[in-house]
This record gives sequence, C-alpha cells and structure tokens, in this order.
Amino acid sequence: MSLEEKITAVEGVFEKLDQEIASFQAWSGLHCAWGCGKCCYKADIEATPLEFLPFAYHLYQQNLAHDWYDTLRDRDTSLCVILNPTQAGAGLCSEYKHRGLICRLFGYSARTNKYGRKELVTCQVIKTEQAAQYEAAQQTVGEEGGLPVMNQYYMQLHGIDFELTREFFPINEAIKRAIEVILHYYAYRE
Repeated sequence: MSLEEKITAVEGVFEKLDQEIASFQAWSGLHCAWGCGKCCYKADIEATPLEFLPFAYHLYQQNLAHDWYDTLRDRDTSLCVILNPTQAGAGLCSEYKHRGLICRLFGYSARTNKYGRKELVTCQVIKTEQAAQYEAAQQTVGEEGGLPVMNQYYMQLHGIDFELTREFFPINEAIKRAIEVILHYYAYRE
C-alpha cells in the first residue's frame, strides 16, 4: 500500500468513527461543553504516528511540514502542540479536522472490561454535568453496544500499517514521527 493509500485508509477509518460518534451523541444526548477542551490538558496523552499521518500530509501540502517539525523538535512540552487555548469555539484543537484517533475516541467510545462488557470512556465533566444522560448511555452501551470500541479502531489502524501503530508515543512525538514519515517519503520523490 502506498503512503497516499495509507493516508486515505486512515481518513476512511476516521470518517466511519465520526459517523458512529455522531449517532451515539444523537441518541445519548451527551456532548462536550462549549469551549471545554479539559481533556486536551492531560500531559500524558499517547498516540501512534499513523493516526497523525493525515495531519502531517496536510502540513506537507501547505508547505508547513518543516516548520511544524522544527517546532516539535525544539519545543519541550508534554501538552499537544495543536492545542490552542485562545481559540474560540467548540473545542481548543487548532487542527480539529486532522486530530488523531485518541482525540476522536475520548469521550465517545467504549472499552471492553475484563468481563467482556463495554464501558463508556468519557471525562469527569460529562459524568457529573450530564449525569442522567451518562448513566442512561452507560446502561445502553453495556447491554446493546451502539458505541465505537477503542481497541477495534486501533486494530483497524494496525491493519493499515503495523509499523506505524506498533508503538505509542507522547502525542507530540507521534506527530513529529508522522511528519518525518511524510518528509522522508517525499524527499525522494521531488
């Protein structure tokens, strides 16, 4: 599979996931608070390079890949470089369209517990501020499903490229490695 085909495949996984999440949000009534982004401030978010390959490709197409790479190389922070706390809007991601899988999954996905039951993975803000909807959604998810399952989506990415998904890195390192893949690939094709 070519690099472009991998990028298209990842974007396809993301589109399917976004549709499933929109469906879940519609029936559950759960939603992020306007402008919250509290989950983005978690310092130990990890990701795989493959989930940021579409973002890295977007940067390359905009002639920004080298600048972003330099920023990532030189910046010593554990907070995601895409986080923009001064941004007005529904979230604080400056590249929301190109966010990674972990960013898409958190809040609106399930994990499978040791008993094989699905458990909703969401933030404390949603659990407390939308307690009734959360409890109803958790009950429905445990009984019927109706929610994306984290490990199933990671396995889909794994099927696209084993090497770029076999190891998790701090989010900025994952983004930097995705940019390296893109720059390396196109360095020999220009």
